[in-house]
Amino acid sequence: MSFDHDVPAPTLPSRIRGSLLGGALGDALGYAVQCDSIAGIRERFGARGLTGFEDLAGPGHFSDDTQLTLYTVDGLVEALEWANSGVGADVNACVWLAYLRWLAAQGEDAGPSAPAPQPRWIDGNGVLRQRRRPDKDCLSGLATGEMGTAMRPVNPDARGTGTVMRSAPFGLVPHITPDAVYKLSADAAALTHGHPAARQGSGIFSLLIHRLVSGEALRDAAAGVTAHAGTVVNVAPELPERLAAALRLAEKGLVGPEELQRELGGGRTAEEALAVALYSVIATAPADGADTQPVEHFRHAMLVAVNHSGASDTTGALAGNILGALYGEACLPATWLEALEAAEVIRRMADQLVKVTTGEG
Repeated sequence: MSFDHDVPAPTLPSRIRGSLLGGALGDALGYAVQCDSIAGIRERFGARGLTGFEDLAGPGHFSDDTQLTLYTVDGLVEALEWANSGVGADVNACVWLAYLRWLAAQGEDAGPSAPAPQPRWIDGNGVLRQRRRPDKDCLSGLATGEMGTAMRPVNPDARGTGTVMRSAPFGLVPHITPDAVYKLSADAAALTHGHPAARQGSGIFSLLIHRLVSGEALRDAAAGVTAHAGTVVNVAPELPERLAAALRLAEKGLVGPEELQRELGGGRTAEEALAVALYSVIATAPADGADTQPVEHFRHAMLVAVNHSGASDTTGALAGNILGALYGEACLPATWLEALEAAEVIRRMADQLVKVTTGEG
């Protein structure tokens, strides 16, 4: 997906806001059916499944996916604030301290060996203290009080979605190299998850966001990161295999939820979640040369991303992150934003990232 010459490309601030808000929309939509099988979803909402926030009663509550994404933003913002003032800071340490504050907000203790982070603006928002089925590996990894690293990750066998679900912000930081984007994301994943597929999947997802924010076309960016995944040192083979399968399935066109899960999995591991999200976005994209309707693409992709028997919150969140990075805020349905819980908190965090990276705001 690329923009026609007479349609202005979205600005960087719009892409940052679009990716964070889009991810929250997809997360909230998927969270509403996270525990349901596709049969249960159809029983609740009809043959087409959940089609939008219009089908739900009350506000759209997001999950820990969005909570941790916003805390990732906060860690990056703190590191960039130090850098902008002329003081070097360990980015991964700043992100770890942000995650420890999220852990405390969840009512969990990191133990006496962990540092006591200073509170920041984000911590005062009650919606981030709500327990929304927090990822068990994120909780247990942070509760060790140890700062995991790529060489000594905590939870060495953890390969769930808790890394990719929070990693879009690394791709939203401009003016750094693709290698730096990948490393920042994979290093941060090691704070809670040690399995190579979880760490590498996080890095590849952030790299996809980075390429889209840089203006690359959707299919080109997807093919590029899929190829890159196969070149990673000590690659977990399941990651490039799942991504390649997602691209092949997208070429086939739209398939039913049962075939989607059979071919790509249920999105309960990092590589499966990324594959399902990638398929959802590409299979619903307008053909090259066709008129681009960003809102319709977003709605259609969400329909695919959340209506299955797997981790609908994470697959919806990743698809929303991708589309927001591609189109900016133009793809976000206005009525959905009105229904989204605490949208102003997400906008505030997005604006903080915009300010420290561009000076705007």
